[in-house]
Amino acid sequence: MIFLTRRYRFSASHRLHNAALSEEANIRIYGKCNNPFGHGHNYALEVTVAGAVDQATGMVMDLETLDRAVSEEVVTPFDEANLNLDVADFRTVIPTTENLCREIFRRLDRRLGEGAGSRAWLNRVRLEETSSNFFEVIREPGSVPASKKSESESAR
Repeated sequence: MIFLTRRYRFSASHRLHNAALSEEANIRIYGKCNNPFGHGHNYALEVTVAGAVDQATGMVMDLETLDRAVSEEVVTPFDEANLNLDVADFRTVIPTTENLCREIFRRLDRRLGEGAGSRAWLNRVRLEETSSNFFEVIREPGSVPASKKSESESAR
């Protein structure tokens, strides 16, 4: 199995706020991230796919296919967006970087899953919020999508 990781960048703003909590609780939990006007980050996103090398191309996945998926599912909808206001998925979910990372994984997993024309599958999403903290969603070992499992086993 080979792992391919690509790095992407986007900027977005958000406000961490739970409407079910008091103002005092929100300030205590989220601190300066609860600013009513929001705050922004320059995110660095790493997307890792895994799979067998295609004998015809010598690649795990066509880079244009991966770049197009990340652009359409992540960069275009999130770049320069206010996540709370501009992204429907975050109108009812607090846009912490943990939740943003999970949403990116969900979107890319759906996109790169069935019918993506590749033997590769999404393995990991790593989202760097600042130079001090990053978040990852990693596919559990042994949970290769069924549609990819037989292809990767037969390509060995």
